[in-house]
Amino acid sequence: MIHEILPVGPLRCNCSIIGDETTREAMVIDPGDQIEDILALIRKHNLLVKQIVITHAHIDHVGGAMKLRASTGAPILLNQNDYGLLKMMDAQAAWVGMAAPGAVEIDRSVNSGDTIAAGSLSANVLHTPGHTEGSICLYFPADKTLIAGDTLFAGSIGRTDFPGGSMQKMMQSLHGTVLALPDETVVVPGHGPLTSIGEERESNPFLVKR
Repeated sequence: MIHEILPVGPLRCNCSIIGDETTREAMVIDPGDQIEDILALIRKHNLLVKQIVITHAHIDHVGGAMKLRASTGAPILLNQNDYGLLKMMDAQAAWVGMAAPGAVEIDRSVNSGDTIAAGSLSANVLHTPGHTEGSICLYFPADKTLIAGDTLFAGSIGRTDFPGGSMQKMMQSLHGTVLALPDETVVVPGHGPLTSIGEERESNPFLVKR
């Protein structure tokens, strides 16, 4: 599996470019900004982008999606529970001091039970509300890798004080869905360094059973 992680934009969102080494088919997850840099990595590996996947509809994760779709022709996938947040892009831009990206159009909704494929690579969609109503994680079982969006971080969890956030739902998502994955699962958070399910189970202050 080709996996490039590029921190993009002023909030350094971790954009993942994941490709099949044989077919060169790929998916891009959370292209929030710096689309020229993302396209440079796509060209470097000679990849054909088949899917653009958004873990949740905050501007730092979705801000560059339309530009990437225009360049690649790939459809944009997002859980429908976050469609309302897409209508708040101007407000979101004001919150974080970014330029508003304009209207974002979604081609297909994704939910728990769906799989997203690029070549032989396949990811299970996990609906993990808490940070937003429509937050998802992507689990690649063959590679034991979780793209966690802003649900789980190294030593922390996603904020729940934004519109659509819920600490109760966050805890249900983490304990019921995310921590059910194998301990050796590598976690790629939406921001910051990589971690593992086992490490967070043992030491994350929000998850350790007291």
